[in-house]
Amino acid sequence: MGANFDIDLLPEAIEFLEKLDDKAREKVYYNLKKSQFAVDNELFKKLNNYIWEFRTLYNNNSYRLFAFWDKTEEQETLVIATHGILKKTQKTPTREIKKAEEIRKGYLDNKSKKK
Repeated sequence: MGANFDIDLLPEAIEFLEKLDDKAREKVYYNLKKSQFAVDNELFKKLNNYIWEFRTLYNNNSYRLFAFWDKTEEQETLVIATHGILKKTQKTPTREIKKAEEIRKGYLDNKSKKK
């Protein structure tokens, strides 16, 4: 069985992952891969109409990678990870969701200019 979607990491998401210690980074990558094959809100959760989050709990730390679907092509199987945070509170910070929305808008604007 193939993956439900592909994942593309934007530079800020890659930078976030590179700053994590090896074990935490491995767990995040493991969960990213797992989320491609299983529908699980504990791994990949919708936050609003456009923004989703990849969720990883490791060593009592909650890691979040914000993402959106790139549905501008015929295929709707590409998820773009914008950036990540170490979540310290119960509620996802609104400013991080807004940041992901702004990155999404810039990405889609840039993509439409290339056509």
